[in-house]
Amino acid sequence: MIEALRTPDIHFEGLSEYPFQPHYIDDLPGYEGLRGHYVDEGATDAHEVFLCLHGEPSWSYIYRKMIPVFVGTGARVIAPDWIGFGKSDKPVDDEVYSFHFHRNCMLALIERLDLHNVTLVVQDWGGVLGLTLPMEMPERFKRLLVMNTGLMAGPVDMPAFDVWQADIDSDPDVPIEFIMQKNEPSISAADAAAYAAPFPDATYKAGVRKFPHLIARTMDAPGVDTSQKAVQFWSNKWDGDSYMAIGMKDEMLGPNVMNHLRTFIKGRPDPLEIPEGGHFVQEAAGPLIAERALTHFGLTKT
Repeated sequence: MIEALRTPDIHFEGLSEYPFQPHYIDDLPGYEGLRGHYVDEGATDAHEVFLCLHGEPSWSYIYRKMIPVFVGTGARVIAPDWIGFGKSDKPVDDEVYSFHFHRNCMLALIERLDLHNVTLVVQDWGGVLGLTLPMEMPERFKRLLVMNTGLMAGPVDMPAFDVWQADIDSDPDVPIEFIMQKNEPSISAADAAAYAAPFPDATYKAGVRKFPHLIARTMDAPGVDTSQKAVQFWSNKWDGDSYMAIGMKDEMLGPNVMNHLRTFIKGRPDPLEIPEGGHFVQEAAGPLIAERALTHFGLTKT
């Protein structure tokens, strides 16, 4: 049994624009006893499904402005919290967290919920991990909406990432509010506090501390081989529709990385550029991105 903490519900009371009822699952194969949380909005029998995957150190709260837009089309929206984040349980040992620990958990959740006709919506680690999922179950995925992320197909050597990692490593009690506002200036103090809500103290932040250290520094790092296979999938086998949005002020996963990623995706979607958007671009322009993507996909409101 993996030792884990569970954030008391009181820490989530009164969050702005996050009225969603929680859904939990604690018996995924290989993850028995770990309770994972996901938002599940819209009709469970809807034909279209949006799967929204968050990054680091955020949680499903980051999609609160986009979820109603997607639900407004008659779709179902699933927004999970990775284990260690949000309302999901938080293993206390940093070493529990690995690329494949998270990836395999999400594959198991997709199978358990039996999701089909999926539009994959990703940003940051939601993309680093999430972009490797469709190749395992291509029959379930139909569209892609990608924002400020990349594929870990080789060692990362990037000054902006080194600064990001240094910020995370600056204190075992990671300064989440500071990190969120530094990388997305549009985030208010109240919303920054909401991002920190799942983590009452440093003992809850093992996942937050570990994620930056999962980024590859060598070719044999876990996840590189899987990510290279994903590059081939998106380049040669993907036949779904795609849309891309870029927070242009993101120095880490902004225009340079996203335009490189664009060369991998079959169909090469023209990006929507958000001039004032930083790394957490959902905060700067979430509803706009959602509306533009729906228009591109030909999905209209009901």
